[in-house]
Amino acid sequence: MVDAGSLQLILAESFMQRALLGGLLTGALGGVLGSIAVLRQLSFFSDALGHSALLGITIGILIGVNPTLILIPFAVVFAILVNQLVERSSLPTDALLNIVYSSSLAAAILALSLVKHYRGGIRRLLFGDILGVSNLDLVVIGVLLTAAVIYVGVSLRAQVLLTLNEQLAGAVGVRTGWHRLAFIVLLAVVVAVSIKAVGVLLISAFVVIPACAGRLLCRRFPYYISASAALGGSCALLGLLVSGLTNLPSGPSVVMVQFLGFVMALILSSSLLSGRSRQPARPRIPGAGPIDL
Repeated sequence: MVDAGSLQLILAESFMQRALLGGLLTGALGGVLGSIAVLRQLSFFSDALGHSALLGITIGILIGVNPTLILIPFAVVFAILVNQLVERSSLPTDALLNIVYSSSLAAAILALSLVKHYRGGIRRLLFGDILGVSNLDLVVIGVLLTAAVIYVGVSLRAQVLLTLNEQLAGAVGVRTGWHRLAFIVLLAVVVAVSIKAVGVLLISAFVVIPACAGRLLCRRFPYYISASAALGGSCALLGLLVSGLTNLPSGPSVVMVQFLGFVMALILSSSLLSGRSRQPARPRIPGAGPIDL
């Protein structure tokens, strides 16, 4: 049984303090961008990028460079290429992402067969190792979170219009192509940075689950983004504490806590929906309930 003494011992460790701060920042970061990604039906993009990042990791291993240094430029290039592919093709976006996802994953597996040994531990990259976060990692995550909040705050009107109707947004003067590319690149960088925390295999859940839980609880757009960030950060903290106290893997522990938070939000939303049904109709986003602008 876990007691207060065990919790104090864990919190006294410097690596655990860095992990908790990193989890809070990373969870909030995933919630901020994940909230917009979910409404724009870009959830599969984060999943495709996360799994495709394995190819970038493998390239880093083969050329003898720290894989974490390869991930961010690889993610940015991947996002730009995928955005161009989507714009120039008439095929459905999910089908294109599936092709890119499967092909890059297959290439990564083939390349991994050439790796004889890797001291960094591929298992950590697959399932995450937030307990190994460094002070430099915290600075990078903090700067990225600040940039994401500033970008979303400054362009909030454009984000709402793009989410509701991209053609309408273009008609009123919103630079749709620039905002779409900027958001995808920012999301790609967030996924690349977050991989160290939850790993390649779980990164999509880290971005999507808090956003879905926040969507169930909030109708106003700014509140929805704030709730998603709060849920992402708090679930990451609780998941890391569970991981430290039970000696379970950190990444999966965080994702399971996020899932439990989603279930609780799903239960709470049932009572909220009964009240909303008596209110006038609101503008709707495809695949979502009414939303206040």
